[in-house]
Amino acid sequence: MSVMLIDTDVLIDYLRGLEQAKNFIASLPEQVYISAITVAELHVGVRNGKERAALTEFLDTLETIALDAELAAEGGLLRRDYGKSHGVGLNDALIAATALNNRLQLVTLNGKHYPMVKNLLVPYQK
Repeated sequence: MSVMLIDTDVLIDYLRGLEQAKNFIASLPEQVYISAITVAELHVGVRNGKERAALTEFLDTLETIALDAELAAEGGLLRRDYGKSHGVGLNDALIAATALNNRLQLVTLNGKHYPMVKNLLVPYQK
């Protein structure tokens, strides 16, 4: 099994209690990664209090890859190259750059958002 970078959509399903996502997350090896962009995306919809505390506790179990100047530049170039032709947004481009630069398998439910990533896994269908 490849070392994986988990996209935001899979984690949202997990946090919402979707059985397929819970089963998938439970099957993962100990070491999986998320992008700092995913951390930001997950915080967009979180409520303060118990929900935020639960999110923080969950995120502490995952290894976060920080966004640095190299990843930012690569993400910008991917957005430039795939934005108009494939509708790739900046956040997805930055997550793709993180996966590509760290040679990680990207786990997402939105394969069409990542035409530049060949090492891609769609773990389940909704």
